Amino acid sequence: MFDELSAKLTGALQRLTGRGVLTEEAVREGLREIRRILLEADVGFDLTRQFLERVEQKAVGQDLIKSVRPGQQLVRIVHDELVAMLGEKQAPLAHATVPPTVILLVGLQGSGKTTTAAKLARRLKLEQKAPFLVAADVYRPAAALQLETLARQAEVGFFGGDGEAEVVALVRHGIEAAGRARARTVLVDTAGRLQIDREMMAELTRLKAAVKPHEILLVADGMTGQDAVRIAQGFHEALTLTGVILTKLDGDSRGGAALSIYGVTGAPIKYVGTGEKLDGLEPFHPERMAGRILQQGDVLSLVEKAQAAVDEKEAEQLARKAVSKRGLDLQDWLTAMRQMQKLGPLKGVLGMLPGVSPAMLKSANLDERRVKHLEAIVLSMTPAERADPETMTGSRRLRVARGSGRPVPEVNQLLAQFRQMQKMMKGAGKPGARRLPFGPRFPG
Repeated sequence: MFDELSAKLTGALQRLTGRGVLTEEAVREGLREIRRILLEADVGFDLTRQFLERVEQKAVGQDLIKSVRPGQQLVRIVHDELVAMLGEKQAPLAHATVPPTVILLVGLQGSGKTTTAAKLARRLKLEQKAPFLVAADVYRPAAALQLETLARQAEVGFFGGDGEAEVVALVRHGIEAAGRARARTVLVDTAGRLQIDREMMAELTRLKAAVKPHEILLVADGMTGQDAVRIAQGFHEALTLTGVILTKLDGDSRGGAALSIYGVTGAPIKYVGTGEKLDGLEPFHPERMAGRILQQGDVLSLVEKAQAAVDEKEAEQLARKAVSKRGLDLQDWLTAMRQMQKLGPLKGVLGMLPGVSPAMLKSANLDERRVKHLEAIVLSMTPAERADPETMTGSRRLRVARGSGRPVPEVNQLLAQFRQMQKMMKGAGKPGARRLPFGPRFPG
């Protein structure tokens, strides 16, 4: 997410922070480079100009130049202005005081609207908001069938209209069905088009007037850059959007759409799509996103992911066992790896840590298949072998290699690395043990 923008912007700021003295001319020179970076990232010209004017107004002055750490002050100013450009603060969904809350999802075909409806329903279900999906796309073949399939996967209620062709009547009947199902939130997946047209907007305007939704969310493809911004403008002028969901943001290395939509429309980004699976939808936090762009990490989001995905009791047992006299065995290692996988792709998890740059992640050559290969090796062992890897003789290693479909050297490498990890864990648990060289101990 934003790899290219993050690398270039951080590089430009590092060249400024590395100077002992920061003159006004140096600041202006750095801002010219930042201007070029933002325009290359497909941020609109007017927004870029306004952003740089605000930064320059705060940066070029006696307070900054005479500061003990002027470079760090400049980074803070850029961070704060990025937050303002992205929407200032997180915008949660509005919920009706008397259920159900009605949410219209609008957008063009191909933006991922139907999948996003199911993702949002899954998230709302976890938040105890009792979601219900209504398929209001009567034009695209099998649109209702697709949403029904996704509704089953998300385990939420669904209404497809049973061939009803009039959209307003269909949605009204869907809301009635949601009421009978005691749903608290109704998500309406409206029809999309290849482009904005009068017929489409007229239908949405009628639907808005008839059902009076509490939220009108535009689902926009984040990879389309300024096209996404123009689409948002068109929908906002016709419907007055209450928010935006940007999809495919994990494939957008530039970031122009995310940095431009709020400034152009005033409609906040409420969620971002970060993967193809139903759990690939995250609330959008402007401050956290600015931190990610400037490679300051996003530890809060990482903690929230861990709290939602990891079994706390299981994790505590593993932690106690890791520093015990016996230490972890391979079954424990397998449990820990499965807990880690629940957090999502490893690249995404590491990208939330402070100081981890896109270049570092690229050079690390993180292959998600490698974890599956190691898992296959451990699963090919007997419970006794997992409990005591020292029993793994040559013939047993050959049997495990054949059972897992991996070469013998890979089995040997896993066992050698596991022995090293056991020694490190036992050393860390001794009284007076030194801290790890890369920083303080992690909290229990």
